[in-house]
Amino acid sequence: MSEKVMVTEAARALIVRLKARYGSLIFMQSGGCCDGSSPMCLLEGDLLLGDGDLLLGAIEGCPFYIDREQYERWRRPAFLVDVSPGDGDTFSLEGPEGIHFVARAGGS
Repeated sequence: MSEKVMVTEAARALIVRLKARYGSLIFMQSGGCCDGSSPMCLLEGDLLLGDGDLLLGAIEGCPFYIDREQYERWRRPAFLVDVSPGDGDTFSLEGPEGIHFVARAGGS
C-alpha cells in the first residue's frame, strides 16, 4: 500500500475476490467521462498504458494508475479506494457484485 493510494477493508475484500476470480488486475482512476471519476478495475493487459499514465502505487498488489495531467490538475491528491452499493456506470470488473469502487481524494 502506498501513501498516495490507500484502500478500505471493504474494498480490499472485493479486490481479493476479484483477483481469485479473474487473476492479475490493474486500476485506472478515471477522469470523469462515462464512469464519473471512479477507479476502474480491469484485467492486467486490457488497458494500454502510455507515457501520460502515472503509477501512483498498488492496492492488494494491483497497480493503480492515473493520467499524469489529470493528477496535476487535481493538485496531486492521495486516494482512498472504497466501495459503494449499486452498479457503477463503468466497464469495471466489479459490476456483477452489486457494488462499485469509489475513490475519495484527499491532500497529498
